Amino acid sequence: MKQAEKPESRGTDKVLLVIVFLLVIIGLIILYSTSSYNGQIKFGDPFYYLKKQIFATSLGLAGMYAVARTDYHIWEKLAVPGYLMAIVLCIAVMLFGDEYNGSKRWLSLGPFSFQPSEYVKVALIVFLAWLVTKNVKKIGKLTTLFRIMLFALPVVGLVGASNLSTAVIILGIAVILIFTASPKYAQFIWMAVTGIGFMAIFLGLESYRLERIAIWQNPEKYEKGYQTLQGLFAIGSGGLFGKGLGSSIQKLGFVPEAQNDMIFSIICEELGLVGAILVILLFFLLIWRFFVIASHASDLFGALIAAGAMAHMMIQVILNIAVVTNTIPNTGITLPFISYGGTSVVFLLVEMGLVFSVASW
Repeated sequence: MKQAEKPESRGTDKVLLVIVFLLVIIGLIILYSTSSYNGQIKFGDPFYYLKKQIFATSLGLAGMYAVARTDYHIWEKLAVPGYLMAIVLCIAVMLFGDEYNGSKRWLSLGPFSFQPSEYVKVALIVFLAWLVTKNVKKIGKLTTLFRIMLFALPVVGLVGASNLSTAVIILGIAVILIFTASPKYAQFIWMAVTGIGFMAIFLGLESYRLERIAIWQNPEKYEKGYQTLQGLFAIGSGGLFGKGLGSSIQKLGFVPEAQNDMIFSIICEELGLVGAILVILLFFLLIWRFFVIASHASDLFGALIAAGAMAHMMIQVILNIAVVTNTIPNTGITLPFISYGGTSVVFLLVEMGLVFSVASW
């Protein structure tokens, strides 16, 4: 009997490659423009944040290349260990994590520190893609949907204890993955009700989360609404074409830590509405490419990996821009590829590697 041959690589998705590299390059340029003042004031080096981001980006690109060259089916065998490692890391953050701005989100390993929640996003995409594939014949049953969701909830709960915004992203990824595979959409009404109840509990557990809702409604009445107001001033002052790259006023200490969550406001100030729309268009093209790859994947596992990456990118971009424009309460979500954050860019690029692998095999 003839053995089944291993499928040959279909080659690199060049459209996705161009989009990813454009986002990486534009992100580094915008990051330098936004962070040079803070780098000079705090560390005496305007290139401080850029150099750290370039180092992390280099690691991420190496990881992306390695993962893209690997047949994604190998991750099916590592899905469960990867998920268990995510739980272990989440517990470690709660017990030994470094506290920053009142929240424990970081683990230190010698001179290096990283944010485990970024790893959790990737690990959960792979794990749920594997789990849904294993249960695809019973996916139409409500009990199966809830059973799959139960596997996501421990991670959501552990992450949400200190980082509600990332927990929302992780929960959103899980729901969209299951929605993609399910033939019965009406069942998601019950899941939506459960999700709203889950969120209500988390909002009520910490008083500062309820305070954020009050600040969102009337930022001018609260001292903590200062960042939101300054971000809105930056957006408004940019006009149609902006003040020019590097010419932001708000990044000079008015928008605190402008290179992080609020970087989109500086994009609007320096590049104007036109520049902001171009950045959003790049993200839209990236999400569209994920959809195309998911639609043409050779099997369900690959399709769900691409769909998970699509869900991740879509949710995080929408939430970040919604926060900066004060459409929703401030939740501390970074803008993918553009906001400063070494852990974020490393795992984002590894996630891109997974999608490249799906497109190739």
